[in-house]
Amino acid sequence: MLENNNGYKSGFISIIGRPNVGKSTFLNRVIGQKIAIMSDKPQTTRNKVQGVLTTNDSQMIFIDTPGIHKPKHKLGDFMLKVSKNTLREVDVIMFMVNAEQKLGKGDEFILEMLAGNPTPVFLVINKIDQIHPDELMGIIDSYKERYDFAEIVPISALQGNNVENLLATLTKYLPEGPQYYPADQVTDHPERFIISELIREKVLHLTREEIPHSIAVVIDKIRRDEENEDKIRVAATIIVERDSQKGIVIGKRGALLKEVGIRARKDIEMLLGSKVYLELWVKVQKDWRNKSTHLRDFGFRDDEY
Repeated sequence: MLENNNGYKSGFISIIGRPNVGKSTFLNRVIGQKIAIMSDKPQTTRNKVQGVLTTNDSQMIFIDTPGIHKPKHKLGDFMLKVSKNTLREVDVIMFMVNAEQKLGKGDEFILEMLAGNPTPVFLVINKIDQIHPDELMGIIDSYKERYDFAEIVPISALQGNNVENLLATLTKYLPEGPQYYPADQVTDHPERFIISELIREKVLHLTREEIPHSIAVVIDKIRRDEENEDKIRVAATIIVERDSQKGIVIGKRGALLKEVGIRARKDIEMLLGSKVYLELWVKVQKDWRNKSTHLRDFGFRDDEY
């Protein structure tokens, strides 16, 4: 932990909301590089992903949580626990909603969770680039009737509209404190975690509806190539729940798995700043999302939260 400068502000900000409201898009924009995977499928984020934004006068540690939803399996229970627990450890809560969606049962559930919480809550209305400006006041009014928000800020995380204003307003609510992380550090997650997420993102994009959330990615090894030190070898296993899903992920004559590797390798090379040789395998682990031992093996450890 670095020394505190006079007047320097720092703190933790949780980003919560229903699935697919743009939390990861926002985090990647403010951090300036991809650390959270993005997909148009709900519940893409499974663990809490911390992104660090450091300026001359402040450091904001954003926690992107899994989209809050009614759990359907043990993995869902884990994801909900992660989201709830972050509310107890932050200085500001960002409740993000999608301007295109009406206030629904999922939003009501989150507002009930927030009831009685002394932490300042910002209502962040995302995707305002997708609606007519005249619609905005009606959206604001529908939420103001249900909760006393510290601030209400409309943004477009994708386009960047009003994001700088949101950051400036967040800074006002942070306490004076130390710089927790070095200025050039953008996340506290190990490289293995981010690499596994980048591979999982490509599978989600390429398989569309056939493989919803029954996949996990385990990094088997990361090491420098013995013959070429400028290249890093990464070996990873994609876990699925059924034999039919294994066939889908591999694709005809291995075409889909090869495309996953091509796309993931580009992102991994940007992350590591080095040439990468990526090896991918696919393995069936039946009903892994409902088995505690498999969840722990694949990195979902609820004792950490």
